[in-house]
Amino acid sequence: MYKKMKLQVEPNHYFNEFYDSKERWISYWHQINEIIKLNPKRVLEIGIGNSFVSKYLKERKLNIVTLDIDSRLNPDVVGSVLNIPLKDNSFDVVACYEILEHLPYENFNRALSEIFRVSNSYAIISLPDVSRVYRLYVHIPKVSVFKRLIPLPRIKSPIHKFDGEHYWEIGKAGYPLNRIIKDIQKAGFKIEKTYRIFENPYHRFFIARKEK
Repeated sequence: MYKKMKLQVEPNHYFNEFYDSKERWISYWHQINEIIKLNPKRVLEIGIGNSFVSKYLKERKLNIVTLDIDSRLNPDVVGSVLNIPLKDNSFDVVACYEILEHLPYENFNRALSEIFRVSNSYAIISLPDVSRVYRLYVHIPKVSVFKRLIPLPRIKSPIHKFDGEHYWEIGKAGYPLNRIIKDIQKAGFKIEKTYRIFENPYHRFFIARKEK
């Protein structure tokens, strides 16, 4: 039996200078860009946050529906990712950004199965990744810019302690990347790409196509 999602923060959590850091704004660009590249006709965003992404996409004339468990954030649909109150295969893209770590990991597969059910093509998921990296940036004028994240392995993975919001994070003890990849694949998705944002490596994206 999965545990139901609980409200963790007040609505004003999403509207302050501490939440919307420069790194998060860069993440917003990736969140939007990954959706636009797929040219979807209908999008579901799970977890509305400050609604920046959905408002921007609506201005771009995308048909986007928002879902959140917190009615105070005024989503289009109030509901949980563990039991999405929408029909099967309803959306070309289901976007779920920095949401699933707010659930105990025992609920991860349930959430993925619901995302799979309502998607007819793609899911775009981002999750926190604390694995250490070096950032290498080389700018050769008139030639190119070279950017790479170079892994810096740990001897021992840190143990995650629930902080009132995150139950787990990639790179913590018990939550290696390969475990998360296997669970996404087990839900029925093929991961076409996974990457971390150079300017904000804490956010890792998964572009997953539904295998029908």
